[in-house]
Amino acid sequence: MEKPRKSLGGLVNMQIMGLGVASSFALQESNTARIFQTMGVELATLPILMLAGPVTGLIMQPIIGHYSDRTWCRLGRRRPYFLGGAIVATLAMLVLPNAGSLWLAVAMLWILDFALNAVMEPGRAFTSEMTPTSQRTFAFGLGMLIGGGGQVVGHMAPWVLEQINVSNVAPAGVIPDTVRLSYYIGALFTILGVGWTVFAVREYSPAELAAFGDQEEAEARPHEALVRPRGGERVVIAGLVLTALIPAFARTQYSLYVLSLGAVLVGLAQMANARGARDGFVAHVFSDLAQMPPVMKQLAVVHFFTWIALFIRWPFTTPVITQYVFHSTDPTSAAYNEGANWVDLLNTTYSVVSALAAVLLFPWLARRFGNVRTHTAFLWLAVACYVSILFIRDKYLLFVPYVGFGLVWTSLNLLPFVILTKVLPANKLGIYLGIFNFFIVIPQILVSTTMGPILTAFFPGDPVWTFLIGAVATAFAALAMMRVAAD
Repeated sequence: MEKPRKSLGGLVNMQIMGLGVASSFALQESNTARIFQTMGVELATLPILMLAGPVTGLIMQPIIGHYSDRTWCRLGRRRPYFLGGAIVATLAMLVLPNAGSLWLAVAMLWILDFALNAVMEPGRAFTSEMTPTSQRTFAFGLGMLIGGGGQVVGHMAPWVLEQINVSNVAPAGVIPDTVRLSYYIGALFTILGVGWTVFAVREYSPAELAAFGDQEEAEARPHEALVRPRGGERVVIAGLVLTALIPAFARTQYSLYVLSLGAVLVGLAQMANARGARDGFVAHVFSDLAQMPPVMKQLAVVHFFTWIALFIRWPFTTPVITQYVFHSTDPTSAAYNEGANWVDLLNTTYSVVSALAAVLLFPWLARRFGNVRTHTAFLWLAVACYVSILFIRDKYLLFVPYVGFGLVWTSLNLLPFVILTKVLPANKLGIYLGIFNFFIVIPQILVSTTMGPILTAFFPGDPVWTFLIGAVATAFAALAMMRVAAD
């Protein structure tokens, strides 16, 4: 029996939480580098300080996915995580722009990302569970449209506040009022948006989902045979070798230890799991990771290279635009802050384009050309957009690649997940979507730990070349997408 189709109002109620989550992420995307540079952080140090997003995603998303698959209480299965995450995120957003020290600001960024991941990870499983297959593409697209509204709020808030004479410049080490008040606005949108969905939507019970054929009730689920993959020893050895090489070849690049010692910890966990007999969270993650459906493995490669490029672009957009287009590297100057606000307008442009394209363009493109071919084409468009940043020096021409980035963002957040929800087992949507997030956050960790040393060694003072690396990584993603055997 297929689930009943949702009314437009019902779909809006489901997705309105994206308004708050997207505004929070947009504020981070546009203003984290600005906040850290204002506090005196050097350009090459930015990526390592922005590890919060990928590391918290790596830890939180599979945990939340695993346990939300197994949760049922008065609020439902996914909504308890939405509400708890929203409360913590709101508090972190109130503290972050008022942090009196760099380390407090970094701590608040980590807490904020932990909380947002607790909201975001169950969201896609929630959409899949609440909609019939025939409505799922539109439901995901509507979520992107509403989320796009939240992105506009986050990206535009500092610029709008400046237009009403809120101060956009502050003394050295002080966050401008436009940024500080923007975080307060984002906090309000986060708690109201997520709260609306939590209290306006009733989730299907386990018995109802079983009747729809989606998944078995938790108490009736048979014991699952666990696969315990081996090979942890090789991971440990690779991590130890890299750790030993760092002092010899990159003595001052301490960020690389995050990568090398992280590999050692993962290898040790894999070794312990392979030799153990416990049927716990870690065992299920390793087992499900080893048994990913073939299409998921193919999409994982695509996502890995795509997110390398994205995490290069996010921290370096403000430094690149302010330096090469507005000709300033001084965070206290009017020119730098004008450029930083221009970045907000560019990000707003791609958010608006992305939101509109999600419901007006992509459902038709997916039907006409298929999900795989459509996503492949937009990945090649992304390559062209990254390359164009190397040459554009006019602030108005920058809108051209950012329209392209908006279309690419829609494709990235819509089509791979439409493909995935067709091939993943319904009773493991949460954990598998959490595992799929590994291939979003691992490349981010890779970039965070290596881009600083690369910048210092090969193009110190010339961050624009990071966009060339982004173009090459996206080209690999496009080639990998051409091999995906699904539609």
